[in-house]
Amino acid sequence: MNDRRKVIAPIALLAGLMLFAAGLVATGPGIEREEASRELLTVRVLRPVAEDVGLRVRSQGTVEPRTESALIPEISGRVVELSPALVSGGFFEQGDVLLRIDPRDYEANVARARARLARAAGEMEHARRTLARQADLAKRSVNSGADYDDARRDAAVSEAGFAEARVALDQALRDLERTEIRAPFDGRVRDENIDVGQFAERGRAVATLYATDYVEVRLPIPDHELAYLDLRLRGPDGAESAAPAVSFRAHFAGAEHVWEGRVVRTEGEIDSRSRMVNVVARVEDPYAHEEGVDRPPLAVGLFVRAEIAGPVAESVIAVPRVALREDGRLLVVDRDGRLRLRAVDVVRRERDRALVRAEFESGENICVSPVQVVVEGMRVNTEMVTREQAFGEDRRS
Repeated sequence: MNDRRKVIAPIALLAGLMLFAAGLVATGPGIEREEASRELLTVRVLRPVAEDVGLRVRSQGTVEPRTESALIPEISGRVVELSPALVSGGFFEQGDVLLRIDPRDYEANVARARARLARAAGEMEHARRTLARQADLAKRSVNSGADYDDARRDAAVSEAGFAEARVALDQALRDLERTEIRAPFDGRVRDENIDVGQFAERGRAVATLYATDYVEVRLPIPDHELAYLDLRLRGPDGAESAAPAVSFRAHFAGAEHVWEGRVVRTEGEIDSRSRMVNVVARVEDPYAHEEGVDRPPLAVGLFVRAEIAGPVAESVIAVPRVALREDGRLLVVDRDGRLRLRAVDVVRRERDRALVRAEFESGENICVSPVQVVVEGMRVNTEMVTREQAFGEDRRS
């Protein structure tokens, strides 16, 4: 009897507890089902604006003189005078006397050459009169044929001697002129190694000069970038290439300065290793001072960055480079706030932007935020940004 109670009591207790729990559930408030809300991704968007954009190609190079030459005396002698401009960095104009060599020996040579010419002229005149007399006597058969032949020979020799004396005088006069060494062009002195009292030797350089009427910069351009420039290699017919404008920039004395120039030619071939074409740009009168412009001269040896102006790309949309996906498509947010992948025509990829052509409907914007995982039609929140915000403050157009 006691054993049955031990078994029935726990069962009865468990049944009572289950009935109590069922009563609580039946009489308690109902549970309302609520769908969990999903937080939407927020992306930055840019309004698409089609515009005409001038293409530009960037390069860099070093300023070089258009011509550089050594100053070499054509005669020898002791230097008696130097121009104040004949120092490293000195400026001079075409025709300025840069150096004088002692002219006394050459003046003496001129005097001797004049005397020889006068003597040769007298001998030639005497020989001509003698020949005339002998010719007259020969007509009357008074003299012998040998005398007439001697007279003709003497006349020919005297004329040759006169011609030689005249050439010698011209040579002596040229050597005298060469005692003054003049500047062959407007320019500047790179270096000099002569001074007053030193002996200048014929054929030995005493200074190095370069012209300053204009300077040139060799700009290497990748061959694929030539598509964005209006350049034509010079053909066998000698046709001139186009002359795009070039802006040069350089930091000098703690500030950035800008100079303007033009492409004047291309070098004759493409480098087989680098696949570069060298174009040559020119800046006229680089040392001129412009009124009201605080800018240093475009000095030889200065390293500059260049932007070459190309043709105008019409009706293109500029987007940040990061907005263009690797497959050449853009992310577009439609008027319903859903992401769409849009195929576009990529006109050009630049360092920090891309130029594309595409059709956009009203209310569509370009997503400029980097979205790693894209689901077509995914709903997003948008934040409109300006062009300056989209490209960054330091972007250069």
